Parts: sequence; structure tokens; C-alpha cells
Amino acid sequence: MHQVSTNLLSKKVIVITGGAGLIGRELVTGLLKEGATVVVADSNQHSLDFLAKNLGQSMPDYQVFFKQLDITSKESIITLINYLDRKLGRIDGLVNNAYPRNKNYGRKFPEVEYTDFCENLSMHLGGYFLSSQQFSKYFERKGGGNIVNMSSIYGLRAPRFQVYDATEMTMPIEYAAIKSAIIHITRYMAQYFKGKNIRVNCISPGGIIAEQPKEFLDAYNSYGASKGMLEPKDLTGTLVYLLSDLSKFVNGQNIVVDDGWIL
Repeated sequence: MHQVSTNLLSKKVIVITGGAGLIGRELVTGLLKEGATVVVADSNQHSLDFLAKNLGQSMPDYQVFFKQLDITSKESIITLINYLDRKLGRIDGLVNNAYPRNKNYGRKFPEVEYTDFCENLSMHLGGYFLSSQQFSKYFERKGGGNIVNMSSIYGLRAPRFQVYDATEMTMPIEYAAIKSAIIHITRYMAQYFKGKNIRVNCISPGGIIAEQPKEFLDAYNSYGASKGMLEPKDLTGTLVYLLSDLSKFVNGQNIVVDDGWIL
């Protein structure tokens, strides 16, 4: 059965950071199908070009823009905002979905260097702060806007380290620190922007399939209610809801999408 578009995001301009990545490109497709004008903002020009080619072939009639963006650069963010304001005259929503990390990211706890820990927090959490700060200034000038942050179930609970036992994988300490902070800065901003017509909410996904080893998938899936590890497309409905007028009185909330994994 084909999904029927309800045009819940018609006439809305939505910026997705990390929009050319594994999760981002599926979110882009979902928002386009709901009538949004989508700005795919990503630091990787090759990934942007690849997605532009594929979407141009599969969705030629949709309104989508591809722009390189460094979320750790104030200048890069302001340049994008000014370009979109001139080009489109409005920006309605920001989705903080980028996942910047340095080359040493992903080490086990005893092996993490302090400098790497600080750099990864600065890039990821700091990037979300900087993007939210600059876009919210624009939203305030224009009379309102909408920010959705991507966090994780590991921003809510301690890791189940046993699911990694048969693999070389781990759940990085930086990830836990970043994602838990994202949930709280979501609440902070929602409270700070009271009376300014700027909503801020958060999505905390469970694990997303990305070529993990079978041993990990089997262990992880055993905690799910019906599916376990999710696909990127499983997040699109929640994002559409938070960006649409269906959720216009939802503010400062964190919605968990994880097939019941943390229960």
C-alpha cells in the first residue's frame, strides 16, 4: 500500500542538518511527501550531490534545496539563514539531525582521551546549540518557528552493555553525555522562548539499522516489542507530527520512538 500524503507541511520551509546522512535522507523524503519545501543542509558535499541526483530522479516535482553547512561555524549558519530568507522569504522549522564526530570517536571508556571527549561534545552538542541559537534569532524576528532536536534512548537510560558483548562495538561515553544534554537543552529552550511562538521538541530514537553485526542485532532485538532495531523511515511520522500544526500545543517534549526497547 502506498502512503497517502496529507500535505500536513504544505507551504512550510524546513531545514534539516545532516540531511544527506543515513537518517537525514529518509526524513527529507518524508517531509517532501507531506508538501514541505526542504533544505538539505550537510557538511559533506559528496553526500549532498549523491542525494540531489537520486531525489531528482525519484521526486522531480518536489521543492528541495541542497546547501553545505558546518553547524560548528556561526558564519556558515548565518550565511545559510540569509540565503534562504532572500531566496524563499521564510524559514518555518529547523531539524537538528547532524552527527559530527572526530576520527577517534567510538572508543571504549578507558581509551577515550580527554581532548577527544571535549572535541566531540563541542562539535555535536555545541553544534546543536549554535544552530538553535542562530535560527531562533531569525524565528523571533519573523514571529515564530519550530525546532526539533534528535536525541537518543541513550540520553534517557544507561546503556545495556550486554548487547555489545559478542562484538567490537560499544556505546561511547560522549554519546551518552551529548544526547542526555540535548534532551535538557530542548526543555531549556522551550521554556526560554515562552511567549515568542517558538516551539522546541525532541525525538529520541532507538537503534537504527546500519550494517551492524548479526550478534549485536540479535541481542538488541530481543528487547524490542515487535521489531527491535528500527529503520530510518520509522522516525518520519513523529517528525512530521512535531513540525505540523497537529502538535501546535506540544512544546518542550521528548518523544521516544524505540519499539518499547527501554521499557
